[in-house]
Amino acid sequence: MKYVLQRLAFYAVTAWAAITINFLIPRLMPGDPVQALLSRYQGQLDTKAIDSLKALFGLDEQQSMWQQYTDYWAHLLDGDLGLSFTFFPTPVSEVIGQSLPWTLALVGTTTLISFVLGTGIGVYSGWKRGSWLDSLLPVTTFISSIPYFWLGLVAIALFAEKWSLFPNSGGYDNALVPAFDWPFISSALYHAVLPGVTIVLSAVAGWILGMRNMMVTVSSEDYVMVAQAKGLSERRVMFGYAARNAVLPNISGFALSLGFIVGGTLLVEMVFTYPGIGFQLLQAVGGKDYPLMQGVFLIITLSVLAANLLADLVYAALDPRTRKEA
Repeated sequence: MKYVLQRLAFYAVTAWAAITINFLIPRLMPGDPVQALLSRYQGQLDTKAIDSLKALFGLDEQQSMWQQYTDYWAHLLDGDLGLSFTFFPTPVSEVIGQSLPWTLALVGTTTLISFVLGTGIGVYSGWKRGSWLDSLLPVTTFISSIPYFWLGLVAIALFAEKWSLFPNSGGYDNALVPAFDWPFISSALYHAVLPGVTIVLSAVAGWILGMRNMMVTVSSEDYVMVAQAKGLSERRVMFGYAARNAVLPNISGFALSLGFIVGGTLLVEMVFTYPGIGFQLLQAVGGKDYPLMQGVFLIITLSVLAANLLADLVYAALDPRTRKEA
């Protein structure tokens, strides 16, 4: 219990620091976002509304920085992330809410597939080193060394343009209305094949290599030899003794990957014009949409912290030494 409380306190302080930095960065950046908004809607927004817009976006010059900070926290606790400049006057929370499910579905599924597939292959490859599985390592390492956005371009050129097997962009058929019915779901799955395979191919080699190396190291430990000397089955020794300890670094890496799921795979979403949160972040940066950038950065930061906390708890559950040290 003491260990859990320590980790909760640490991540609470870290979250406060991240939110504070997220508040300060847009206010320290050069330029005036309100003037940029007026320029974009020239003739549609009255210049007399500048003070009202600054107050609306939390940039009222008549307020002190501390008052703006407390107002920011008050809005944040109410779930109010402000209004988007790019999609004005749509709230940032609504913009993120529309794009986040696409990223979670695509990157979340592919991350889980990559982890399970890579860890499983790594366990067998490390336990039975020198087998035919080892011959796959150079191939998978070569594929993972290719930039995943370039791999996506190759996939589009071959499977979308040359052979026309899959669509080359978008998240679903534009002729369909988004709904929880089979035509829309099947269209979304069909459009996710190429970006999904691209992410899996570029990520699976890292899991395989990391797990294999740890299995090779753990296989020579005394407790593994004692388990074998007891006459336990090879399967039980491999999974119950060797793999259980070898998987700990992979779990930490997987937790970090879970945190970055929310951020999406920016370049893949750019290449495939996939309507995820990474593509929205690209649009926000291009349009100097500070509220949307703040909202996306905040969601990503809190997701990474939550994933790290989960990793610490799982690590403590799997490794008794962590609980003993705490």
